[in-house]
Amino acid sequence: NRDMGWLYIRLDPRFNAHESIPKVESAFTQLIPSAPFDFTFADEDYDNKFKSEERVSTLATIFSSVAILISCLGLFGLASFVAEQRTKEIGIRKVMGASIVNLWKMLSKEFVWLVVVSSFIAIPLSFYLMSDWLQHYEYRTTIPWYVFVATGVGALVLTIVTVSYQAIKAAVANPVTSLRSE
Repeated sequence: NRDMGWLYIRLDPRFNAHESIPKVESAFTQLIPSAPFDFTFADEDYDNKFKSEERVSTLATIFSSVAILISCLGLFGLASFVAEQRTKEIGIRKVMGASIVNLWKMLSKEFVWLVVVSSFIAIPLSFYLMSDWLQHYEYRTTIPWYVFVATGVGALVLTIVTVSYQAIKAAVANPVTSLRSE
């Protein structure tokens, strides 16, 4: 057991700890003269233990935010590229009577499909990794299923919002100009 060399003492909170510690030390050295008296406070130990966790949490939040921003910019660029590549097709579909909603669906469904497939891969993997990470704690919690569903839905909404700007911009463009320039 890792706690074999430790003696835990609870001090009466009504008394000053600075006055109580020398008394505890003298009693300790009388009982166990061969052992050194080295003390720490439990609240300080827990504070030190969880400062590193808080640091990791802060860094994970910052890097996750940067990763989401970069992925949204990449998605926006990819949507712009796809809309530009399909300008002639969009113009022909508009001339043939396609609505803005139909054109938006046509341009967005590929991206939505990719997010759905990636969610089906990422959710079980992240559940496994998070569960494994939580096993290292003495007191742990479980991760509810709805957290992963909410994350997948959030990614889907973020994708739709990011792609919709380019899709709607391409859908409302004048088909005559797009067909003439091609």
